Amino acid sequence: MADTASSTVYLVGAGPGDPDLLTIKAARLIAQADVIVHDGLVSDAILALASPDAELISVAKQRSRHSMPQEAINALLVDLACEGRSVVRLKGGDPFIFGRGGEEVDACRAAGVPVAVVPGISAAIGSAATAQLPLTHRDASSAVTFVAGQCKGLTDQDWSGLAGKGRTLVIYMGVATATAIADKLMADGVSPAIPVAVLENGTRADMRTLRTLLADLGDMVAREQVKSPALIVVGDVAAHALAHDVLADWTAKGESISEMRS
Repeated sequence: MADTASSTVYLVGAGPGDPDLLTIKAARLIAQADVIVHDGLVSDAILALASPDAELISVAKQRSRHSMPQEAINALLVDLACEGRSVVRLKGGDPFIFGRGGEEVDACRAAGVPVAVVPGISAAIGSAATAQLPLTHRDASSAVTFVAGQCKGLTDQDWSGLAGKGRTLVIYMGVATATAIADKLMADGVSPAIPVAVLENGTRADMRTLRTLLADLGDMVAREQVKSPALIVVGDVAAHALAHDVLADWTAKGESISEMRS
């Protein structure tokens, strides 16, 4: 059980990258923290808001593997708080949307360490807004779902009914499995011709918004050399985005969807 003098661990959402999208509370806590335990996707511009005296500890995650196992991160947060230090656990996007914030909250509670969560603009909300892509639209979609493209493997996930007419599907961490994602959705009956947008480096200066059709998704990711972080948005709402229509460019060269899939 932690000492009663333990400080509070703050799980803070850093948003998708643009420091102007931080909440006022998040910016204040970052500036006041003694130690910041941060993800790799937190931008340098946001880390620059920390005190010069603050200790910055990176627990960056690459290809589904943390530089520090999640259990070790949990223990680190508890230990730092028990030392009485002001602790900010800084996460890209929102702590409770594919951020493993729930696990860290549970660990702090179990150790008797006070914990609080400061929400952040999620990658989906921030990236879609920058691309002027409405995730819901009265004429195109009345439901939106967030899924992880690499969570426990695609075969373990049931996406039935999540994409199609009147629905929007937002896929996190799906760049490496884009072809399998497209095949999975089409096998479940989603039209190969449904619009798809890929939002790369959302809200940042080098953001790209690319649009194609579902049947071309995997090929497009390869052709355009899309890199993480990137989101995949499947649904008619993708047609509303300010996007570069890469399929139009490709088919203008004489290719067709059937040729690209063969």
